[in-house]
Amino acid sequence: MANSSLLTKTAGALATAKNNLQARPALIGFDGFVDEIVRMVDKRSSLKEYSTIPTISQLAARIADAAGKSANIEMVVQKMKLGGNGPIMANAVAAFGAPVTYIGNLGYPTLHPVFEELAQRARVISIANPGHTDALEFDDGKLLLGKLETLNEVTWDNLVQRAGEEKLAELFAAAHLISLNNWTMLPYMSDIWKNIQQRICPHLPASTKNHLIFFDLADPEKRLAADIRAALELIAKFQDYFQVILGTNEKESFEIAEVLGIPQPDNQQESIMRMAEELRAKLGIHNVVIHPVQYAVAASANAVQLIEGPYAPKPLISTGAGDHFNAGFCLGRLLGFDLEMSLLTGVTTSGFYVRTAKSPAIDDLLNFMRNWPQS
Repeated sequence: MANSSLLTKTAGALATAKNNLQARPALIGFDGFVDEIVRMVDKRSSLKEYSTIPTISQLAARIADAAGKSANIEMVVQKMKLGGNGPIMANAVAAFGAPVTYIGNLGYPTLHPVFEELAQRARVISIANPGHTDALEFDDGKLLLGKLETLNEVTWDNLVQRAGEEKLAELFAAAHLISLNNWTMLPYMSDIWKNIQQRICPHLPASTKNHLIFFDLADPEKRLAADIRAALELIAKFQDYFQVILGTNEKESFEIAEVLGIPQPDNQQESIMRMAEELRAKLGIHNVVIHPVQYAVAASANAVQLIEGPYAPKPLISTGAGDHFNAGFCLGRLLGFDLEMSLLTGVTTSGFYVRTAKSPAIDDLLNFMRNWPQS
């Protein structure tokens, strides 16, 4: 677990600095999904009672056994909620109390009902209809099955037409935190980044050099290595205008390292820390963050830090845990915390979320830190 002195120090700093968030607006985009959180039925004993398939490997065995035959596997929707890396992160940042503007495909011309909570917490600008994800959850992970056609409408032209180029420039100039998520599923995201760099960044005030811009490629395995490499090069160019943070989970970090020619580490914490350091140096950006399930690592030019998380072996929800970690880490950085304290705000945010299925307010984080779970 995190050591008690770090918990006390971070909780105190968070309590002192939380009111500063009102003066540090965030701009987040550009995806949007309707998520259905699903469990797979193993045995049903009555209309209301059933057991679930606990692990991905057991589902895989059942599917493999159906090869050459057939199978009928029941899906039970436990919850319908807003989804997408951007909306989940935006909802979390808004729950902290920061002013948030969210731009993405949340329903057009009418907002989809699942985004109404976000619209109450943040200013939203919707440019297209949302995608849809069946999030199959298991005790050992999740499978996200997506329908992505509407993401083809997330283009620079649509952003300009439905948000306005002048308004976009104002939002980028004012934001202390910018987060541009889900490159993998947005086919025109690289083009959007190029247009931002060419049409907006050259006109930004000098003060944005101290502002944060966060990127989450979001599981790039299906994309070509050349495309991933080109996206990383675009991300690195933003360092000329902002302090760039690249966030990854463990699997994503291995894929990015392979594309960049960095040797694949084993699963030891020390090798993950070394890989984070090498990734940051290779890209020349402010921070690289890697968050495996049980801990998190961050690298800057001067340090590499690791924090053990409050691991939950049977989470109430896992879809969105990484986005909540990202929001919590960016919260720490936004408030001027060092790497170690920012990692703690990250794992605390995700730890609270997976246990409650709710985005925490600052007071929730403080209570969590003061009553750190043992498991």
